[in-house]
Amino acid sequence: MEAVLARMRALDERLPARDGVAVFNRVYLTVTEALQRRVRDGDFPAPRRAQTLTVRFAERYLAAVEADRAPACWRPLIQYRRHPGVRPLQHALAGINAHIGHDLALAVVSTCRRLDCEPAALEADFDRVGDVLVSLEERIREDLMPGPDLLEVADPLTHLLGSWSLERARSGAWAAARLLWALRGAPELAEEFRESLDAGVGLVGRCLLTPTVPGPRAAQVFAT
Repeated sequence: MEAVLARMRALDERLPARDGVAVFNRVYLTVTEALQRRVRDGDFPAPRRAQTLTVRFAERYLAAVEADRAPACWRPLIQYRRHPGVRPLQHALAGINAHIGHDLALAVVSTCRRLDCEPAALEADFDRVGDVLVSLEERIREDLMPGPDLLEVADPLTHLLGSWSLERARSGAWAAARLLWALRGAPELAEEFRESLDAGVGLVGRCLLTPTVPGPRAAQVFAT
């Protein structure tokens, strides 16, 4: 876990503070540090399983943002990372969407192969890691949510916030992991499903990154 944490810290130092990937990286770094503390404190009954799952999970994110061509689920965040009309909260949620909607399922399968176990053996650890991820969403909303005077019912950001659920994404990730594990004997079908999952999560990410801050010309039109 120290290795992935070091890579996240290096990203934090290298990226501009307002960069969309940097926004997600900061909150994810905080939560990964919390996971490390919980593993060390004995909060996980099987620390090796929990640590392996956490590391495999984080490595998928790091590989995506460091790749020449990221998976489809990460491309919207990377492409819109400096868009002036996208708010930091949107960047953070798009990162959570990609990481949980796509990476978590693949991390479960990778962990099962590494530890030679069935997904059912990881379910308790999956749930505990998921509980910590809930704190990631809560932290993002606390740190990046606009003030109540800015977040009005008519604000498009209000609609975007209500259209995505971490709990549904987490449930979907577990179902996808079980299906991918069941398809391990049919690699072509497994790859077809993985590609479909990647594309679908990427589409949701692009919707989450819909610009909600009007550009100068649009603002002038609205003002008149």
